[in-house]
Amino acid sequence: MKDKLAGKFIVLDGPDGCGKTTQVKLLAEWIGERGARVLALRDPGATAIGEKIRRILLNPEHIAMSVRTELLLYMAARAQLWEEKIAPALNDGKCVVLDRWLSSTCAYQGYAGGFGIENVIKVAERCLEKVWPNLTVLLDIEVQTAAKRLNRNLDRMEQKGREYHKKVRQGFRLLAEHYSNIVIVDGTEDIEKVHKWIIQALQQLL
Repeated sequence: MKDKLAGKFIVLDGPDGCGKTTQVKLLAEWIGERGARVLALRDPGATAIGEKIRRILLNPEHIAMSVRTELLLYMAARAQLWEEKIAPALNDGKCVVLDRWLSSTCAYQGYAGGFGIENVIKVAERCLEKVWPNLTVLLDIEVQTAAKRLNRNLDRMEQKGREYHKKVRQGFRLLAEHYSNIVIVDGTEDIEKVHKWIIQALQQLL
């Protein structure tokens, strides 16, 4: 298992409130317990430049930001994250577990924002050395359930409204229909059960 996990790139993604941040932590701990070296990161963020871009993207004051600007800022943070953190870790034989990646931009800006999923992928292919990870696990959850979990001040993306976030969920599900390395897990179940299903998806990959 240790050798099989080395150099693997794994992403947990899904709508806001799906629980992916908690699951990234649990998955990284599980991988580490198997003796593999693991690096857990978030996108956007995890670099000095990425964290600054994250603050711009999520600041509720920036209501005038267009979908294209969102897309390019997310891609810029992602390109920096790849070069500064992800690529060196993978080359060093570490397993990288990431909170969000290109699948988010496909669902949010591509599908819900109307830019087009295929157009997002075309931009990514010109900006990123590795467009898709080895495995993407999408935590699926209804908008109403997700909204109840967000018991804090909402960021700019979370404030976009119920209809927008319904489309985000549809965008994620559409991706899973077209890519064999993207799997859906029910994010409404309890934390331990969701974690178990994520492990099962990873074991099937390996």
